[in-house]
Amino acid sequence: MSVEKSVPATLIAGDGIGPEIVEATLLVLDALGAPFDWETAEAGMAGMRLANDPVPQATLDSIRRTGLALKGPLETPIGGGFRSANVRLREEFKLYANVRPARTWVPGGRYDNIDLVTVRENNEGLYVGFEHFIPIDGDPHAVAIASGVNTRAGCRHILDYAFEYAVRNRRRKVSVVHKANIMKALTGIFLETARAIYEERYRGKFEFEDVIVDACAMKLVMNPWQFDMIVTTNLFGDILSDEIAGLVGGLGLAPGANIGEQAAIFEAVHGSAPDIAGQGIANPTALLLAAGMMLDHVGRQELGDRLRAAIDATLNQDGLRTRDLGGTAGTMAYAQALARRVAG
Repeated sequence: MSVEKSVPATLIAGDGIGPEIVEATLLVLDALGAPFDWETAEAGMAGMRLANDPVPQATLDSIRRTGLALKGPLETPIGGGFRSANVRLREEFKLYANVRPARTWVPGGRYDNIDLVTVRENNEGLYVGFEHFIPIDGDPHAVAIASGVNTRAGCRHILDYAFEYAVRNRRRKVSVVHKANIMKALTGIFLETARAIYEERYRGKFEFEDVIVDACAMKLVMNPWQFDMIVTTNLFGDILSDEIAGLVGGLGLAPGANIGEQAAIFEAVHGSAPDIAGQGIANPTALLLAAGMMLDHVGRQELGDRLRAAIDATLNQDGLRTRDLGGTAGTMAYAQALARRVAG
């Protein structure tokens, strides 16, 4: 019987609870047969301590070599002109697609049977950072101006990815979310491009609709089951994906993937939670689910499926949950139970 070779990948523990949830994730992955050959690297405040840079050159070099990374949450130093480490990584590796699947893992809440994927454009829109102030009457910040940028090429890039994802993963409907009724140029180009690509290559492969962003936000609260997959621009995707995480229990259950042509970075989308760091109570599920997405990405979906099945069984058959999910299990006790599940 052939043995699958371990895939080279970069591992960034991150800040706050990052090292704890990474340790838990590695324990479970080891029980799956250690599918990744890790290069460890630093970023965030750990990067500052190592190299006075939240994204050290050595970390960039490692991701460039492996083309693949799993990372814990990163903090960005306050002041000093440092930009978000996460944004720098997206820009450095042109990680144009942010993929956020959300499904119900713990039933019995306000919303059950949620299975929704958000694909967000990651590099354009209102997050390009073209901002400035205009001084008036001695007030240097009298007027603030920000410009958004969406390009035809950027729209095609994310929409091609999203529509291919929909076909590959048998999604039944794709909702293109926009504000083209008001922002006629900036988000109009996104909607126009989406309609054209759908008509060119995807008609009949899935249902297509377009939804104005404020209506989408309301509909997600009133009847989220009408949605199956959402694709949208940067700012709208940032907001809606967190709203959708709230439908399934919060960011502790929310994994994310940042996909580019030369690299892919997988992460828990929650923050570093410094208030509970070192207490051994953090929920590692989001990072574990991100590791499952990473396994899918490298063609090891059978392992990703085993991991997700183990999470489901541990939460719902064994009833073992961390405190944020109403249980009493610590980070490593939960991980050990998962490891037994995947090994068995």
